Amino acid sequence: MLWRTIGLRLLLGVVTVLAVTVLIFAATNVLPGDAARAILGRAATPQAVAKLQAEMGLDRPLVVQYLSWLGGMVHLDMGRSLVTRGPVVDLIAPRFGNSLILLCITSAIVLPLSLATGIAMALTKGRGFDNIANTLLIALAGIPEFIVGIVLIVLLSTQVLSVLPPTSMVPSGQTVLGNPQVLVLPVMTLVLAILPYLSRLVRSALIDAMASEYVVTARLKGLPERQVIVRHALRNSLLPAIQASALSLGYILGGAVVVEFIFQYPGMGTALRDAVGSRDLLVIQAVVLIFACGYVLFNLAADVLSIIVTPRLRG
Repeated sequence: MLWRTIGLRLLLGVVTVLAVTVLIFAATNVLPGDAARAILGRAATPQAVAKLQAEMGLDRPLVVQYLSWLGGMVHLDMGRSLVTRGPVVDLIAPRFGNSLILLCITSAIVLPLSLATGIAMALTKGRGFDNIANTLLIALAGIPEFIVGIVLIVLLSTQVLSVLPPTSMVPSGQTVLGNPQVLVLPVMTLVLAILPYLSRLVRSALIDAMASEYVVTARLKGLPERQVIVRHALRNSLLPAIQASALSLGYILGGAVVVEFIFQYPGMGTALRDAVGSRDLLVIQAVVLIFACGYVLFNLAADVLSIIVTPRLRG
């Protein structure tokens, strides 16, 4: 039954990705303007534009273009950039690696920190730590991430306390990991943006679990409070936390465009911004598809983990 449920979730994930490819292709092809004319400039003759369109395959029917594009994606052939004329995969591969580094470091910090904070708040409900932490997290949740980023720049990258670079620009020929200082501010911004949401969700889920009938029954049986919390309340409160963590990981991968823009971080977000500005359709399609696949994979992993943690979902 477990494998059947997981198989159904996998099938649903594949269908979702296929639906997303249709939406991505359709959306990028209704963007205003013409890629060939954008490349050649306004002074280009209609003949030159038509010739370039034919070379890029933009004169073919949309269905043929979609099937050709989808077949290339399946074989990891993302085509050639309409602007640089170089392979799209070579253009976005280093950016994807940088976004993956940002994702791994941020998640390694924010997920356990949110879990620990939420548990501590739930166990001290209505008391000092819970009241103070809840107030701070609510206040922080109301501040947009770009404001958080700007405040961090002012505090840590100006003459007041100039200890970190204000941007995440990496010298040519070097990598992000070779310059770890450029990761600090983006990671701090993302952690502070996600922490209020996850921590308060864990707190709420654990408080609800501790008030449930099965926890009350476990206490009436005389089980130690630590065992009641760990084996009963905490385990059953993990389900919403797992689902929320998947959404947070998807946000870090694809939704942190604003954070990457603020710090000029060389990730997928800035690659998407540049591609939209130059109407580089193949790059836009590839980046958005990677974002969408990331969301699907994270949610699929969360579903599988939820099924493993919660046996009642296997039916």
